[in-house]
Amino acid sequence: MSEPPVPDASQPPERPAQPPADTGVPTGSTAHEATEAGHEAEAGHHPEAGHQAETVEELGAEVLEDHGSEGYDDAVERVSLSSRLRQTKTIVSILVPLAIIAVFVGINWTTLSRVPGLIAGASPILVLAAFAIFYLGFPLRGLRWSMLLRATGFRIGVKDATEILYLSWLVNCLVPAKLGDVYRAYLLRINSDASLSRTFGTVFIERILDIFTIAIMGIAAGYWSFRGAMPSQIQVLLGVAVVIVIFLGVALFTLRNFGRRILVALPFPHRVVELYDRFEEGVFSALDRRQLPGLVVLSVAIWMTEALRLFFVVKALGFPDVELGVSGAVFVALIGSLLTAVPLSPAGLGIVEAGIVGVLTVVYKVPLAEATAIALLDRVISVFSVIIFGSILYVFSGKPKGAGIARPVEAASPSA
Repeated sequence: MSEPPVPDASQPPERPAQPPADTGVPTGSTAHEATEAGHEAEAGHHPEAGHQAETVEELGAEVLEDHGSEGYDDAVERVSLSSRLRQTKTIVSILVPLAIIAVFVGINWTTLSRVPGLIAGASPILVLAAFAIFYLGFPLRGLRWSMLLRATGFRIGVKDATEILYLSWLVNCLVPAKLGDVYRAYLLRINSDASLSRTFGTVFIERILDIFTIAIMGIAAGYWSFRGAMPSQIQVLLGVAVVIVIFLGVALFTLRNFGRRILVALPFPHRVVELYDRFEEGVFSALDRRQLPGLVVLSVAIWMTEALRLFFVVKALGFPDVELGVSGAVFVALIGSLLTAVPLSPAGLGIVEAGIVGVLTVVYKVPLAEATAIALLDRVISVFSVIIFGSILYVFSGKPKGAGIARPVEAASPSA
């Protein structure tokens, strides 16, 4: 079974003088020839969609157009998913949270021994509803990403965007450091003539939209859920959310108006400035004013699927003394989603579970066993199912092999 290539962000940025002798890839055209082809593509002669470099030199020449020589290894080197899973840092990032969870379960075994029985008693129909609502979010995410890409001049179908995005979620569920976001841009690059740096810009602004949406929805849900009796812990969390929104607004303003000036003033190579220009183009071209209302609506809908998933999980378990309501489900689910951004473990393993259980027990006074059952069943849907179905998808998908997308990516007057 072939492995999905993941760009290795951990290697030092040193361009090799020649391809490794054991690549097993035929050495066709030279790097210089491929570089010339890359310049022609930038000038408007784009390669056929789905074309993938057949040699290390060709791939390196193509990505040099986006990365520069300093990032040659980062962009060119391919590391299989199984190889990355065998890396020490990945193993540690999985084993340490599991060890902490095991210690926690051992200390609270008398109470937590009830959890398997509580989960087994869940309503299958309502669990299926939670599952369906969660998976409704993926085509919505695919649609939003395709809109962001279209605004930068590249067109991709919702099906292809959703497939690439889902494969990136698989990577995020298996390895730490949110490498799936890098992998998503990389998959689009090897399946089309899309610019890596512009694509990274769309992924970046998508994450900004998510954080804005989570913060604002969390503030609204928190006030509605607690009304006049808001615990001090929640007041602190909402205060942090307000600070995040203000900080992101200032950061985007600075990036837009002063980012290039700052880079030019610093002793960076000219290629870094060029790379930044493409990245900035991807970020701010994606925020087309005409489609901004649609992006906002989609973002709210996407995060409502996350909240409704938790809502139906709670309903499926049917605990008589637990009543979150929709606003409470929104608040708890969004806190869990924020914690997945902590890059210490795959999909926030151990961190998200602790956060959800902590909020449920401390703020909503849910008993420990019931709170743990809620957190575990929710994570089975949002993480374990992605690992299972994502692995199946990657086996049968042509995207990790660079087979191309169904509809060619069209570049509208690239200016880089």
